[in-house]
Order: sequence, then C-alpha cells, then structure tokens
Amino acid sequence: MKADQVEYFSELTSESVRSAVEGRTLIWAIGGVEQHGPHLPLNVDTVIPEAFVKALASDCGGIVLPLQPLSVRSLPQSGGGLQFPGTLFVDGCTFVDYLADALKSLSPLPFRKLVIINGHYENEGFIFEALDRVRCTGILGERSVLAFSWWSMVSDGWVAEHLHDFPGWHAEHAGITETSLMMYLRPELVKPSRPDHEHPPRCGVYQLPLSPDASTKGVLSKTSGSSAQIGELLFEHVREEIRSLALEGT
Repeated sequence: MKADQVEYFSELTSESVRSAVEGRTLIWAIGGVEQHGPHLPLNVDTVIPEAFVKALASDCGGIVLPLQPLSVRSLPQSGGGLQFPGTLFVDGCTFVDYLADALKSLSPLPFRKLVIINGHYENEGFIFEALDRVRCTGILGERSVLAFSWWSMVSDGWVAEHLHDFPGWHAEHAGITETSLMMYLRPELVKPSRPDHEHPPRCGVYQLPLSPDASTKGVLSKTSGSSAQIGELLFEHVREEIRSLALEGT
C-alpha cells in the first residue's frame, strides 16, 4: 500500500492478484495527450481523471488500474486538433479494439465491479462501444460496470452557482474548469498567460476549413476567473457525486 493509501493493480504480483482483486472494485482512468492552450500542459486529460480515480479508490477501497494515456482525435475545431504540436491520438477503431482487448484480459479475474473515468471529450462514445462489444460476449458475466466522463458528474445546480455564462462542456477545452482543476491539482504546471475565447464553437459540428476564430491559441472558452479555489470546489463536488454513484446498490 502506498503512502496515499491507494492500492495499485500493477504493483501486485501474479501470484497475489487473484486473491487481491476478488470481490473488489477496479478503477480505470482513460485520458489523452493533447494541447490545452499556452497555459496548460499536454497531460490535462490524464491528470484530472487520474485524480478522481485515486480519490474513488481511497473512498471505496478500490484498486487503481494503470492509466490509459492516449485518446481518439479531437474535432478540428475542438481546440485540440492536429494543427497543434504535441497532440497524440489513435484512430477510433484502434481505440475500441485496444480497450476491448484490455477488458477481455481483465475478465478472468474475480473482481466485482469496474469503474471507468474518462477525461477526454471525444473518447466517451468509443469507450461505451468497447464496453458494449465486451458485454455482448458474456465474459463480464453479472459483474457491474460503470463508465462516465468526469464532467457528467457536475450538477446543473453547481454550474449555475459557480460558472456564469457557461458555454457547455463541449467548449470547456482549456477553459475555466480544466484550468481551475489544474491550478488545484498541479499548480506548478499552469502558466500565467490565460487567453479568453469570446466565440465558443457549437456542439457536434464538423467544419472545414477552420474559421479564423475557431480557437484562440487552442482555448475554446474563457479562462478568466479560474482559480485553485474553484478547482477545489469542483473537485470535491465531483468526488462526492462519483462516490455516491459508485457505491449505489452496494
């Protein structure tokens, strides 16, 4: 057991893994590596879900699976598009195949529940597709599976109280929520220059060529007002929502 009191799957031995996971919850962070404006690092989409995974593991005694760091590609106008250096991705079909194979390899182990926490917007549908593919084979049996993106746990009431003029989660790339969470979780990685985007994109639109205002240095909405305090409030709100959902029916 680590000093943070979180147990890690990859630190178990082959001889001990079956007994260690029996009847337990496995928790998996799936993220991405892509640009997040001039003020945030490439690993925002991994840092945030991994923090929630560790919090849930601490709250429910679950076991943390190794982080999946790569994602599917972003939309051209999503702010994370391939025109920015440092963005890494795999094709959607490859991503689904990879996740499905990883889930199949876990299936012989006697865990009770699997929780997946996603941190990259475009991953969501592909994660659900991989889970459905594996479910249809029957190898998961009667075990519980719960998968979601962390922002899906943010209530409308919390948004109304804390995030004025909220543009929608599709436009929160490198915006106030991700900036604030990073200021709370990893402040040493946040740069002082934080541009605002005055014209967030519409949700679910693929458009080429990109218009000049498609993104402001990779930021899709406003970063003004970001703070570690908002980050902490948001983190604890989401943590409680995740805990309640994950423990439901247990």
